[in-house]
Amino acid sequence: MSNWNKGVIEEFRSTGGKVTGFETVPLLLLHHRGAKTGMERVSPLAYQKVDGGFAIFASKAGADSNPDWYHNVLANPEVSVEVGTTTHEVVAREAAGAEHTEIWETQKTRHPTFAEYERKTSRDRIPVIVLDLVSA
Repeated sequence: MSNWNKGVIEEFRSTGGKVTGFETVPLLLLHHRGAKTGMERVSPLAYQKVDGGFAIFASKAGADSNPDWYHNVLANPEVSVEVGTTTHEVVAREAAGAEHTEIWETQKTRHPTFAEYERKTSRDRIPVIVLDLVSA
């Protein structure tokens, strides 16, 4: 884990989900397992609330490849997230078609940095992963 991620995770947990520099962007902590190693990983990510759960974005700041967590959740979709002080069990799936478009366009409108990521990347599109809440 990078020192930057480690610092974000520590601040997130000590403040109930508030992180300096991300006051206007909601963050969650995604707990996922490595596709190859099976090792648990934690990634701080921007999210959007959607019906029945959350959406996260494989933007990787506009890089030309998807982030590692994206491959991990496709291989091991049963994950959990920390949102504020609450942990939720969720199942990850990739949004497609109109669902992808609606969530992605909303994210770009709310947080224009995501539109910049879209312009920077050579990927056809930035994947949107929906995290559906698991019923208790």
